Amino acid sequence: MRSLIAFAAATAAAALVGATVASAQDGPKVKLEPVVSGLNAPLAMVQPAGDDRMFVIEQWGRVMIVEDGELNPVPFLDIRSLIVDRHPDFDERGLLGLAFHPDFQNNGKFYVAYSGHKDFQGDLGQMLWYDHNNIVSEFTVSAEDPNAADRFSERILSSTPWPQFNHNGHWIGFGPDGMLYVSMGDGGYANDWGIGHNPEIGNGQDMTTPLGKILRIDPETGEAPADNPFVDNADADPRIWALGLRNPWRCSFDMGGDNQLFCGDVQQNSYEEVDIISAGDNLGWRRMEADKCFDYMAPDSHPDSCDTEGLTMPIMVYPNCTAVPQGCDGISVTGGYVYRGEHAAW
Repeated sequence: MRSLIAFAAATAAAALVGATVASAQDGPKVKLEPVVSGLNAPLAMVQPAGDDRMFVIEQWGRVMIVEDGELNPVPFLDIRSLIVDRHPDFDERGLLGLAFHPDFQNNGKFYVAYSGHKDFQGDLGQMLWYDHNNIVSEFTVSAEDPNAADRFSERILSSTPWPQFNHNGHWIGFGPDGMLYVSMGDGGYANDWGIGHNPEIGNGQDMTTPLGKILRIDPETGEAPADNPFVDNADADPRIWALGLRNPWRCSFDMGGDNQLFCGDVQQNSYEEVDIISAGDNLGWRRMEADKCFDYMAPDSHPDSCDTEGLTMPIMVYPNCTAVPQGCDGISVTGGYVYRGEHAAW
């Protein structure tokens, strides 16, 4: 998640942006217009269906409400005590995801993804070497105040031991099927290698671990739905919906068309990718970086050929300017949305 700071800056305006468009000859021109200030490291804004309020997550552990253009000074949810202490200079951990139940207006349920304190469950290796647990939890709105969550209503749906501090992923969102989707990074460090990584194939290709995957979870039970693609595979985590990802930091479902899932998956050094992900897809990491063959022992030298059988290629690839300074198109991919407005011909 090398683009964390850039993404925070881009989403600090949360939905909070106005755009002006020049002629097609000049190309699109975007103007950022701040709508609200006073947020601390905002990472995303989510708006429940049929609700005028905007809910903004702050990396350090609060969910804030923006209503009628004003920031409510009282947090909707404050879980700073549940989150690990972050490094002062740079960190990829924190409160990372927020999703509202499709029936939020009636049941008041919402979900957060955060980097919590280690839960070893008797595993000595994790106690000695692992960094934290990434947690997905359900909370419920307070019965007395619609602008406040019941802090003590937490129900943990998943808690995943995480080897390193980075590559957390943990975007969460509801699909059109009413199931909860969770993006999982490969566990951190670099090249999908090291402590907590499968030494033979990496976590992205290891079906026994949720790391490097998209999970699909029934929000009522926290378990895998019966129609998940690998639910009958005794050698696979049944929650896995797709595999072969490095750090899918932000995803979104297309609100039109076939409601496809789009994800920006941050790659290693040289290239970045955007994917459309369907059930059972293998996006290739660490066999590939974007659409290029990848050697985890020589990450900047891409082999001419490799085994691509069964892999789903990205819909967009661009060279990363940190490693490919000439002819590059940007740095780490963040994510985005399908736009179906009047300027879709851009």
